[in-house]
Amino acid sequence: MLESIQDFLKGIEQSFREQSTEYVEFELRELENVFALLLMGSFVGLPSPPTTLTMRLLPHMARELYVMQRRAEDMDDILGELAGLFDIT
Repeated sequence: MLESIQDFLKGIEQSFREQSTEYVEFELRELENVFALLLMGSFVGLPSPPTTLTMRLLPHMARELYVMQRRAEDMDDILGELAGLFDIT
């Protein structure tokens, strides 16, 4: 009996950990996208930092550019993605 309760509680704990990890990963993707937009905002008409700063950071932001490109491809329904993340039906 005690073992089954412990197994049940471990399952709930694992579920919470996985869901928390999903939230953190989603937030990381969004922050990377915002960072890339801040640096490359001049291409879409947003105010941006000086060009020299952007050019110095460009070699270090390959991942951010990949994330920005992926986000642009997947921009069909950001509210749908958020609703799916939070299990809103």
